[in-house]
Amino acid sequence: MNTVLLMMGGSGTRFGADIPKQYIKVNDRPIFSYILEGYNKLESVDKIIIVSHAQWVDYVEEIAEEIKADKLYKVVTGGATRSESVKNGLICASEFSSDDDVILIHDATHPYVDGKGTAEVIEGVKEFGGATLASFNYDTVYKMDDDHILTNIEPRFNIVAGASPEAFTFRKIYDIYMNSSQEELDTMTSAGAIALHYGIKMKVVRANVINLKITYADDMDLFIKLVDNYFFPKENN
Repeated sequence: MNTVLLMMGGSGTRFGADIPKQYIKVNDRPIFSYILEGYNKLESVDKIIIVSHAQWVDYVEEIAEEIKADKLYKVVTGGATRSESVKNGLICASEFSSDDDVILIHDATHPYVDGKGTAEVIEGVKEFGGATLASFNYDTVYKMDDDHILTNIEPRFNIVAGASPEAFTFRKIYDIYMNSSQEELDTMTSAGAIALHYGIKMKVVRANVINLKITYADDMDLFIKLVDNYFFPKENN
């Protein structure tokens, strides 16, 4: 079984909006609904768990019902940190998951669903225990100092930008989150960082979509321009 944890418990303070960015409406529907519907249509996905900000749980359930997201298992509340939110999602997944099931963790600030890439990530998990979607670098990659002065050229073929989803064998990632110290959970905000710390190999799968992450207002502008004709074409909705 393959289960998606859709992570959307953050407050989005850097974005500067009155509400968390995942709940902002684009074309009269909240951003997270595009991702939820996209995963709900993927044959490779069996169940979906949404980890939501506590104040938005009822709204999330209402939207899920409107778009007929029948693969949605449950909406759970997030924790005080990203890692605590992932932990809450994994505890929910433990209600039905077997040791070798695949858990895919998708951050709602990445407003896309890469169907082909997701299928390859799942296969990567089966082989290595972990995998992640990532975008490759095709331009020169530099390192800079705190004053934004270039200091070095990095080998671009060995550097990728993490994307969603990250994925793992259920038992491996569950045990890590249940047994990690609070300090480890607080300092390693990425599931991938925690997994690497504990020696889980992660296969890198090249993303087949623009690796957009909505952090600032201009990121949202790009999503609005591309939502209907690139990220979520109307004919597929």
